[in-house]
Amino acid sequence: MAPGVDLALGGEDGDTVVQGGGDGGRGGINGEQEHTNSLRLPRAPLGPGTAARPPRRLLLTSPRIRTYERWIKVSRSSSGFVAGLTALAVAAVGFLAYQASANVPDDLASPKKPGTSASGAPAAKEKKKDAHPVPARSGTGQRVVYALAAKRVWLVGEAAGRKPRTFVVMPSTVNPPPGTYQVTSRSGQVTGSDGVDIEHVVRFADVEQVAIGFSAAVDGTMAKPDPNLRTGGVRMTPADGDAMWAFATIGSKIVVVP
Repeated sequence: MAPGVDLALGGEDGDTVVQGGGDGGRGGINGEQEHTNSLRLPRAPLGPGTAARPPRRLLLTSPRIRTYERWIKVSRSSSGFVAGLTALAVAAVGFLAYQASANVPDDLASPKKPGTSASGAPAAKEKKKDAHPVPARSGTGQRVVYALAAKRVWLVGEAAGRKPRTFVVMPSTVNPPPGTYQVTSRSGQVTGSDGVDIEHVVRFADVEQVAIGFSAAVDGTMAKPDPNLRTGGVRMTPADGDAMWAFATIGSKIVVVP
């Protein structure tokens, strides 16, 4: 019998039903639809009292059907193999990631929040260091501090914690000795002992008949004094002269430090 033939025995009319997958394998599965041919064969009649039996079917598949079944099995096995490889790859990546995170140094393991130290405690805010602090042992209270070596002046007010105004000056050839003085006289605008027009003159000492005081040149210059002249003016910029004039009134304390 040709491959792909299906025998059905014992039909209701006592015939044998033959179903085939095509004539000699040329039929079979065409595209995605299976075509079958059926043929009824007569069989011997049943004897008296014999009940009709249900037909028995014998399926003989064609080569195309067997190939299709094998292809389904291979596809199923291939899908399982690919799924297994995918699961294995995911597990390997997870293991490598764990190993990498375990070997990261503690200081690089996680970003630290701003304002926290390496131990996790909040870092104390560093106080900005004053580049020009008021000299030590310069007295207390509101005063003008004049540092001879630093060639700098501080206008220290009464308010605690308030940063004093400070600026550089150009001293003359005659300097006052360190000590505490008071403002004795002031002049709005005069001609200095060096012949320069000056303003906002604040005098506080006399050394060998040379008046010592703060002032600002009207033209804004702070030229180095002539070493051949005995002068006592301590020159500053016009802006600093304005601040000195407003701060150091008659009787104000002047502290001179080395």
